[in-house]
Amino acid sequence: MSAVPSITLNNGVEIPQLGFGVFQIPPEKTRDATLAALETGYRHIDTAEMYGNEKEVGQAVRESGVDRSELFVTSKLNNGFHAHDDALAAFEQSLEDLDIGYLDLFLIHWPLPAVGDFVETWKAMEEIYRSGRAKAVGVSNFQPHHLRRLLENTDVVPAVNQIEVHPYLTQETVRAFDAEHGIATEAWSPIAQGKVLGDPVIVSIAERLGKTPAQVTLRWHLQRGDIVFPKSVTRSRVEENFDLFGFELSEGDLAEISALNRDERTGPDPDTFNMVPE
Repeated sequence: MSAVPSITLNNGVEIPQLGFGVFQIPPEKTRDATLAALETGYRHIDTAEMYGNEKEVGQAVRESGVDRSELFVTSKLNNGFHAHDDALAAFEQSLEDLDIGYLDLFLIHWPLPAVGDFVETWKAMEEIYRSGRAKAVGVSNFQPHHLRRLLENTDVVPAVNQIEVHPYLTQETVRAFDAEHGIATEAWSPIAQGKVLGDPVIVSIAERLGKTPAQVTLRWHLQRGDIVFPKSVTRSRVEENFDLFGFELSEGDLAEISALNRDERTGPDPDTFNMVPE
C-alpha cells in the first residue's frame, strides 16, 4: 500500500487524500490510465456518469488484482437525472456499468438551481446511502447557500463537497463553510488545467525544492487539507503526481501560494450553470 494519508469523513469512512481523476480521459484510454494509476499506488479513483468512462474504470479495477476493500471509488449523478426516481435509476446504472459491487462515494455533480429541486435529489441520495450500496454520499460544486438548504431540509450531512480549487481560486469561503459543518473539501482542476504551472511564485518554490511546479501545487492542496485527484494519461506524469510525500512546504510557501488567489475559475460558476444533457 502507498503512504497516502487518509481523511476520516463525517460518517467514519476513510478516504485517501490523494486519488486519480479520469475527467476528460476518453473511454478508450481510461482502462490503461487507471491501471497505470493503480500500479503506481493510487487507491482512490474519481469518475462520473458525465465522463462516459465508468465501464472502463470498473474494468481496470477488476483487472488490477487489488482487493476491492483497499480501493475508494467515487462517481457522480449526471445532470439529467435530478428527479427522485431518475436519480435512483441513474445510480443503479452506475453500479451496473462499474460492476465493482458498490460505490465508496456518490455525489450530486451540480446543484443546477434553475433545473430542479436539489433537495429532493438529495433525499434520493439519502436512500442510496441507507441502502449501503454507497458507503458515503456528497455533493459537487455546491456553494454555501446550496449546502445551507440541504442542512435545513434533510437528514444526512454531505460527506464531501467537490469544488474547483487551485492557487488562482482558493475558495476560502466555501472551504470554511465545509469545515464548519464537517464536510470534507475535494479539489477538482487542482492545477487550473495547467495555468498555475508557469506562475513565478510556484516555479521559484519548485526550483528551490527540486520538485516540479505540479508537485508543489498538489502538495499545497494536501497540506491545507484538500482531497485531490490529478489526472493524466502519461505514465511518467501519473507517477510524478503520486510522488508528493518526501517533502513539505513551509508556512511561508503555503502563504505565498495562497496569496496568488484571483477568484479565477477554469470551469462554470455553480450559481449560473444549469446545463443538462439532451
